Amino acid sequence: MTLYRLDASIRTEGSVSRAVADTVQAAWRAQHPDASITRRDIGLDPLPADTWSTIIRSVMNPGAEPTPAVTAATSLAATLADELVAADAYLFAIPLYNYGVPASVKNWVDTLITTPAFAPGAPSAIAGRPGILVTVRGGGYAPGTPREGWDHNTPYLRRVLVDMWGLDLEIVEAELTLAEVTPAMAELRPLAAESLANAHTNAELTGKALAERLSASAA
Repeated sequence: MTLYRLDASIRTEGSVSRAVADTVQAAWRAQHPDASITRRDIGLDPLPADTWSTIIRSVMNPGAEPTPAVTAATSLAATLADELVAADAYLFAIPLYNYGVPASVKNWVDTLITTPAFAPGAPSAIAGRPGILVTVRGGGYAPGTPREGWDHNTPYLRRVLVDMWGLDLEIVEAELTLAEVTPAMAELRPLAAESLANAHTNAELTGKALAERLSASAA
């Protein structure tokens, strides 16, 4: 049994997405102490920025002899796909950056969809498997707030993980994570603390539920 975990935060110290994902992982690990975890950290170790474009240029010139760069990019894409296909469940820790999906995540997705297992329009190689998305936002984006509709991260990830790849996805969210370090948000700190506490509670519950689901499917 294998859990695949993807981290996209550019921080380690103080990273809320990593901390909440750790709660999910701990709850899952408590029931599956001997199971394996495959980790890829594209926040600290992003893919080369030209991976996708290198592959696409080669696809558009099918008669050309593959260069070392093309071979390396194609091999990396295959490795990324194999990591996902080999897992039984998924944990994605992806914060909102500048109102959108982190660039490292976009590059990861773009690279994956160059492979047969995740090609657009083809049957997904991981459809129906369970996944948990942990996403955090520095400000508030709820209905009625000044930034309502500015979160272009979560909708994008839903489209990819659910609509394209067919995962059975649960989402754990925390907002106002910058309140503690932003003087202008000081009055929002009680709400931020409540949101973070709820996120950890939901993370533990979803982690346990994921573990129980995998136990049941393996029985």
